[in-house]
Amino acid sequence: MLFIIFILGLTAGSFLNCVIYRLDKKESFLSGRSFCPSCKKELNVLDLIPVLSYLSLKGKCRYCKERISLQYPLVEMGTAFLFVFAFYSSSPFLGLFNALTFLFLILISSFFIIIFVYDLKHFLILDKVLYPAVFITFLYRLLDYKSLLFNYLPVAVLATLFFLFIFLVSRGKWMGFGDVKLAFLLGFFLGFPNVLAGFFFSFLIGAVVGVGLIIAKKSKLKSEVPFAPFLVIGSLIGFYFGEAFFDWYLSLIF
Repeated sequence: MLFIIFILGLTAGSFLNCVIYRLDKKESFLSGRSFCPSCKKELNVLDLIPVLSYLSLKGKCRYCKERISLQYPLVEMGTAFLFVFAFYSSSPFLGLFNALTFLFLILISSFFIIIFVYDLKHFLILDKVLYPAVFITFLYRLLDYKSLLFNYLPVAVLATLFFLFIFLVSRGKWMGFGDVKLAFLLGFFLGFPNVLAGFFFSFLIGAVVGVGLIIAKKSKLKSEVPFAPFLVIGSLIGFYFGEAFFDWYLSLIF
């Protein structure tokens, strides 16, 4: 079953690559054949097999021989692994709530993939991606309305205020306003206490990568680095491993 979910994730990742490309070009991703971004040649079935097509073609277009971005297989593999995590953690065959949890997790993971890649490439978090993700998260949290009112909604508001404070103090130099809006989604997604682990890992990974880029002389202290990818990675770690992290941390204290 995990293998089937993995294949489903690869296929979904291939579709997400199409979505990311066409969002940038302001084209519909619901219609039209897939084509090579370089030569515009329509791709056939053998060109569209996730990961395998990239490997068999040695990372080049079959027709114009232009190099295919490594983004495509990485997004496909990343989506596949997130789908497997979602299946493993939700156990969808145990009941309706578990099935809805699995559906929610694969949907929100897909939105996170889009946010991650688009911000990494274009330094922009699109409202047309962010707002539907917030709406889907709200609908899922309604299944437990008490937790929505006393945990997830207050955490989302506090997370937004925290990031808004950083945005205002830095006058937008440390993070963009899109990150402030993303914080609301992540607070909604994580709740307490996972939000603490999620943001801790986000800032930690961001700091490590930032220092690494400076050491490698690929960035300067004043260089602009997209923060949404770190927020997405940290939040996923916080969601899936937040409780284990806190158990480990508390074991060191007590």
